[in-house]
Amino acid sequence: MTLILGLESSCDETAAALVDSDRRILAHRVAGQEAEHKPYGGVVPEIAARAHVDRLAPLVEGVLTDAGLTLADVDAIAATAGPGLVGGVMVGLVTGKALAHAANKPLIAVNHLEGHALSPRLIDPGLQFPYLLLLVSGGHCQLLLVKGVGQYRRLATTIDDAAGEAFDKTAKLLGLGYPGGPAVERVAQGGDPRAVPLPRPLVGSAEPHFSFAGLKSAVARAAASAEHSVAELAASFQQAVVDCLVDRSRIALAACPEATAFVVAGGVAANGAIRTALTSLAARFDKPFVAPPLWLCTDNGAMIAWAGAERFAAGLTDPLDTAARPRWPLDPEAEAVRGAGVKA
Repeated sequence: MTLILGLESSCDETAAALVDSDRRILAHRVAGQEAEHKPYGGVVPEIAARAHVDRLAPLVEGVLTDAGLTLADVDAIAATAGPGLVGGVMVGLVTGKALAHAANKPLIAVNHLEGHALSPRLIDPGLQFPYLLLLVSGGHCQLLLVKGVGQYRRLATTIDDAAGEAFDKTAKLLGLGYPGGPAVERVAQGGDPRAVPLPRPLVGSAEPHFSFAGLKSAVARAAASAEHSVAELAASFQQAVVDCLVDRSRIALAACPEATAFVVAGGVAANGAIRTALTSLAARFDKPFVAPPLWLCTDNGAMIAWAGAERFAAGLTDPLDTAARPRWPLDPEAEAVRGAGVKA
C-alpha cells in the first residue's frame, strides 16, 4: 500500500489530501476563496495566487494532523502542474517540490484534468478502462475515451466557451452572484425550462464538438427584452445546456461501443439536472453511469492524490525542475478545432 499527499491550487480552491492506494481518503481539506472574488464577479488570478500562498502550508499541516501522520509516512507528493491559472499552479507545484526535496520523496506532477478524469475510479473500484468521460468544468468541456493512466483520446471539445463559463457568465448577467453554477441551478428550480426560446448550438450537427458562446449571447438578449423572469431565464438556460450535453454525448457513446461505462466529472457534474439527464442517456445505451459525489466534482486535493497514486503505481514520477503549465491537453495528438481550440 502506498500513501500519497495531493496538492491542488489551479484556480480558486486551495486543497490538500492524503489518499492511499486502497482508495481510502485518510484526510482532506479545502479552503475556498468565494469571499475574495465575489466583489469582482469572477476569479481574479493575482488574488487567487496570493490566497494559495497563505493557505496551502496550513492545509498540509492540517491533513497530516487529521490523519495522525507525518511527512515521513508519505510515499510521494502529487501536485497539480497545470492546466490552470499559472500563478496558482506555481504555488502548489513549488510547494510540492519543496516538500518532496525536504523529505526525499518522489514528486508526481499531475495534470489537473487527469485528476478529474481518474476521480471516479477513487470511489468506484469496479470502473474499468476504457470508459467514456464527459469532463465539464469552469474552463473545459470535453468528451474523452479514457483508455488508461496517461492514455486519452479526445472525441470532442468546446470551440468557444466551456459549459462552466457559460453558467458563470449567465449568473453574472442575471445578477445571481458568484459562484455562478450553483446560483443558476438554485434559481432555475423555480422557473419553467420551456419559457424562453433559446438556441441549442450544434445540436443535431454531425460535428462532435460543443459551443456555448451563442447560448450565452441569446440569454443576454432575452434578459434585455424584460419579457421573462430571472427564474425563467435561468431554467431555460440550464435546460439548453442539458440538451447540448446530452446530444453531444449521444454521438460519442455511439462512436465508442467499447466503453465500459459513461462517466461524468468536473465542477459542472455537480448540477442535478445534468446528472439526471446523463443517467437517462447512459441507460439508453445500456451503459453504467458513474459520477463522483458532489464534493469530489469540484476542485479538491483527493482527486490529485488519487491521480498521483495511479501514476505512481505505473512507475511515473517527475523531476524537480518540472515546469508549471497554463495549458496541458490530455490528448496532445488531437486535431485542432475551429474556434478557440486552446481549451482542447
